[in-house]
Amino acid sequence: MSAMVHRMPQALRRYARDQRGVSAVEFALLAPLMIGLYLGCAEISDGVAADRKVSLIAATLANLSSQVSTITTSEMTNILDASTAIVAPYTASKLKMSVTCLNIDANGQATVKWSVTRNGTVKSGVMAIPAALAVPNSQLVYAEASYAYTPTVGYTITGTLTLSDQMYMAPRITAPTYGSTACT
Repeated sequence: MSAMVHRMPQALRRYARDQRGVSAVEFALLAPLMIGLYLGCAEISDGVAADRKVSLIAATLANLSSQVSTITTSEMTNILDASTAIVAPYTASKLKMSVTCLNIDANGQATVKWSVTRNGTVKSGVMAIPAALAVPNSQLVYAEASYAYTPTVGYTITGTLTLSDQMYMAPRITAPTYGSTACT
């Protein structure tokens, strides 16, 4: 028994100097962290890309709608189709967008003159707009887009996120007429 007690410190020192499994232990400790960081970065990059596409859609809707003086139903369908194409490679069925023409009266109150939507809500009545844009006796084209984004890996944590953006734009020529409805 005393020989075993005598050899114990030697065995412990030899065990402490043994480094044959250190790399495997380090890998086992760091691998979950590194995989989590990689997947998190991929999710954030994908979410930022989807959010950027939503911003581009809102800008495209406002830009295309404000360039003309008259928009027919088929031209509006083309504008909505062109804007929908931006969302690729994401699913277009989760996209909601609308274009609204606002007439601002002498008191700076914005009233919806016409509104067109795809998968969204048609606007009507009086709309609140930023004070800096409430120029009396003018018109604005208001476009909004939203997308129900579901992360690939992190959906169990966050669920579906609604990414949205809006854009106000002054008509370039005159306030656009949609079909037979003028914006003035």
